[in-house]
Amino acid sequence: MSAAPRAAGFTATALAVLAISVLGAGPARAAPKPLFASEAVLQLRIEAPFGDLLRSAPRSTDGYDAKLTVAGPNPETLAIKLSPRGISRRNTDACEFPPLRIEFKEKPGPESLFKGQKELKLATHCRNEYTYQDYGLLEFMAYRLYNVITPLSFRVRLAEIDYVEAGSSSVRIHRRGFLLEDIDELAARNELKQVKLPKVERSQLDPAATARSDLFQYMIGNQDWSDTAGPAGTHCCHNINLLARAATDTTGLLPIARDFDSSGLVNPPYALPPANVPIRTVRTRFYRGFCQLNEQATAAAQDMLAKRSALLDVVAGMNLLTSRSRNSASQYLQDFFAEIGDPSKLQQHVLERCRN
Repeated sequence: MSAAPRAAGFTATALAVLAISVLGAGPARAAPKPLFASEAVLQLRIEAPFGDLLRSAPRSTDGYDAKLTVAGPNPETLAIKLSPRGISRRNTDACEFPPLRIEFKEKPGPESLFKGQKELKLATHCRNEYTYQDYGLLEFMAYRLYNVITPLSFRVRLAEIDYVEAGSSSVRIHRRGFLLEDIDELAARNELKQVKLPKVERSQLDPAATARSDLFQYMIGNQDWSDTAGPAGTHCCHNINLLARAATDTTGLLPIARDFDSSGLVNPPYALPPANVPIRTVRTRFYRGFCQLNEQATAAAQDMLAKRSALLDVVAGMNLLTSRSRNSASQYLQDFFAEIGDPSKLQQHVLERCRN
């Protein structure tokens, strides 16, 4: 297939707004590691036995020896272990190409772009049709929106990627994807630790952080999460990590949302509402925050309203999106701001729909 145009993903104005919002908000103290210190779109080449990996992905998350090459002024090639990850997106009914996990076989050197990285998640294109590029960009944008709201959010780095079959010099496919910050790095730059528990009670969660997370999920129309339990055999919680001041803490837990591909903002063909949520399409918002946090949710709504311009600037600056997708995303957010900016609608659509 022909290569996609290689271009920056944001306007300079949007980048400036995002940088000010992230750096000026909350408790973040540590400087970012090199990979997430820049917004420039990466040019990557991944060479792996993709035929074997794709065939085994629905049944296995086994890793394969591979090579990761970075193009540009400081080129480098690193030995990696590449494996499929995720649950629903490893199902070939949803995706032809699963999301991937990159593990570095050796510690990247002090001059490497990947200095300090041990493993990374790579969000991929799901299906080969070029229309799926917008779905990936919209999920990337959801992470950027959350960066504006709070530093307690995952950083992401956009990349143009050549996927090359091992032993061949030809490009299997060229698509955009993005790298996701590791949870330990997110925790470290906020002077926090990851907490691993099988499940939690709502009383163990930090009220302000939980209300903020719940309202953000409502903003992007996401239902694919739980902040009290995870799938069987996993740590809490579903598409949410927990952080605290110490890894042994069991109260004051801070939920960190991730994996937004099934949200209404992204709206891919495979996204369906959970059976226990009374909506027909993920584009319909439905609030699932806790009733005892309505005061904190109201405060979170005021904070998001204050950041309205910065949030909409992120959307406007996504110049790699088609104009149709960008305009649709902008309208989807403006509908949200109109709702939470009207006290009666905030009461009716959000606060009165809370979970007891």
